[in-house]
Amino acid sequence: MHCPFCNAIDTKVIDSRLVGEGNQVRRRRECVTCEERFTTFESAELLMPRLIKQNGSREPFNEDKLRFGFLKALEKRPVSTELVENSINHIKHELRATGEREVPSKLVGEKVMNELKKLDEVAYVRFASVYRSFKDLNEFRQEIDRISQEGEASGSDTGGN
Repeated sequence: MHCPFCNAIDTKVIDSRLVGEGNQVRRRRECVTCEERFTTFESAELLMPRLIKQNGSREPFNEDKLRFGFLKALEKRPVSTELVENSINHIKHELRATGEREVPSKLVGEKVMNELKKLDEVAYVRFASVYRSFKDLNEFRQEIDRISQEGEASGSDTGGN
């Protein structure tokens, strides 16, 4: 690491600490030449896989699009921003954990629906209706019935209501 003050090449680490929930290392460094101290942050560079769209085209993962989908489905629903961010981070972690350079966009859509089902059933149905292109009211009923049966089978309420 070059010294930001005198541009010397040789610096030494005098203190290291984990920060950012253990995802980053904060290092206090001292320049061997000018003896100035400075702080650096180190984190792993984890690349998100590219998405393979339904038509076969590829595009970079876009966290803003993911967040927009969540927020649109959750519009006027009682779900905190913190829970939304946790869900987004969970999806990103799962995508990175695949180890793949490319994943089908359908996988991301399914992960969004799974997260929304945990957060809010109404938001889940909203998202599913667009994602699965429900054609009529009957498809809405079928999906709602399916969610109700899953809730009864698990013996608990799956929504945030």
